Amino acid sequence: MRLRLILISLLGYVCYLSSATALTYKLHAHEFACFYAHAQEKGLKLAFYFAVQSGGSFDVDFSVVGPNEKTILEGTKERQGDFVFTAKEPGEYRFCFNNEMSTFAEKMVDFEISVENESKDAKLPSKQGTSPEQTSALEESILKVSRDLSTINRNQKYFRTRENRNMSTVKSTES
Repeated sequence: MRLRLILISLLGYVCYLSSATALTYKLHAHEFACFYAHAQEKGLKLAFYFAVQSGGSFDVDFSVVGPNEKTILEGTKERQGDFVFTAKEPGEYRFCFNNEMSTFAEKMVDFEISVENESKDAKLPSKQGTSPEQTSALEESILKVSRDLSTINRNQKYFRTRENRNMSTVKSTES
């Protein structure tokens, strides 16, 4: 029972260390839209995932710009992307989508922006009589489960995107 309480506490703490925003946005023709995430300190991990669900050729231009106005990532005519980078400095990071090349096609874009603090200093409360190796092994197992769940989540997003694109193709050929 006590071990279960410790596991739940650590899982709650891991969830507390991460903040994420998952959205679906309709990007109109000729539109340039930006979304923002704030890194409180340098060294935090920022994750950025996007997938064009519908519209045109299922592609969009994107860019990620740091607090110093330096471009960190950019791409043209991308269908989807999944990126993780470390914040080199604290401040506001800008995640932009550009559909200015499209004359009439609006696009539905799913995206997620998360700021994660994977602190190695987080320690489980130790039980009397347990060795630090046992506690460390438990922490590593929980972090592995967390990473595996993130991988599963990304794979689900990928397959949902593929399903939406394939359904769009089927609908366009039915008429």
